[in-house]
Amino acid sequence: MTAAVLFGAGTPLAKPLLGQTSPWLLAALLYLGSGLGLWIVRRLSKAPAVHLAPNERWWLAGAIVSGGMVGPVLLMLGLSRMPASTVSLLLNAEGMMTALLAWFAFKENFDRRIALGMLAILAACLLLSWPTGNEPLAGIESWWPAMAVLGACLAWGLDNNLTRKVSLNDASYIAMSKGLAAGATNLLLAMLAGAQLPATSTVLAAGLLGFISYGASLVLFVLGLRHLGAARTGAYFSVAPFVGALVAIVFLGEAVTSQLIVAGALMAVGLLLHLTERHAHEHLHQPMLHKHFHQHGDDPHHDHEHESPVPPGTRHSHWHQHELLSHNHAHFPDAHHRHRH
Repeated sequence: MTAAVLFGAGTPLAKPLLGQTSPWLLAALLYLGSGLGLWIVRRLSKAPAVHLAPNERWWLAGAIVSGGMVGPVLLMLGLSRMPASTVSLLLNAEGMMTALLAWFAFKENFDRRIALGMLAILAACLLLSWPTGNEPLAGIESWWPAMAVLGACLAWGLDNNLTRKVSLNDASYIAMSKGLAAGATNLLLAMLAGAQLPATSTVLAAGLLGFISYGASLVLFVLGLRHLGAARTGAYFSVAPFVGALVAIVFLGEAVTSQLIVAGALMAVGLLLHLTERHAHEHLHQPMLHKHFHQHGDDPHHDHEHESPVPPGTRHSHWHQHELLSHNHAHFPDAHHRHRH
């Protein structure tokens, strides 16, 4: 939830910065600030080096392109032509896109409650996307800002599912890699396209906002992917748009329209259906060998033996074997629960 609050506040706070620079360049500065900030944090905390498996590098590269390069630029383009409150609520489509890709492309399970919640969010997205002028189907000028935001949601939905593939690795490393690679690439492309760097104060403000709203938020989001799976994490992350809409209304003075109220109510219903889900059944864990941070004590999946005794509550990372195990408990499609239904 903290990740959602940090990310949600970032959209309306970025709106004033669009008056100082281009959408493409602002997207670059936000992500570059995220990557540089996390690089500094990792250096100060003496974080250990991370070595991704060869197949994981491709998943991370795909996440960097879709979520770090394409998504932020599309969001800034839409935000430049729409109220921040509307854009914030429209970002609820990210959870829907994440879930749809998780279900149909990456084979995560879902149930009726989650599906109904996604339908409510879809209805709200359609309502927010519909032009509000006298001629609602006037032309592409009325539709493209909303389509740009929805495109960003699709890019981040793909990013979330790809990032889940590497989520057992150090979360700060993943977020830092995204920020540095995507931010530097977009900065170069934007300047080659003719964009000019804004005033130093704007650069610093964008970097700080990126570090908090994208860097710190992404670290927490990756931890959620690790324990909840992509679809559920995306659903819980749907709190972010409500935070963004509230910040836009309170601090930017944007109007509260009937369209915004109805869409917000539909999204609240969808989010409530997600948050009240309980998934439990008898399931079988197949033997598996992998490496990630884990904790001994209350977790039945990590009660393996060590050469030296390990006190309960110890958290560490090493290669370990999961044995065949059958049991019944409430669970999410995390790294240890990818079974069929």
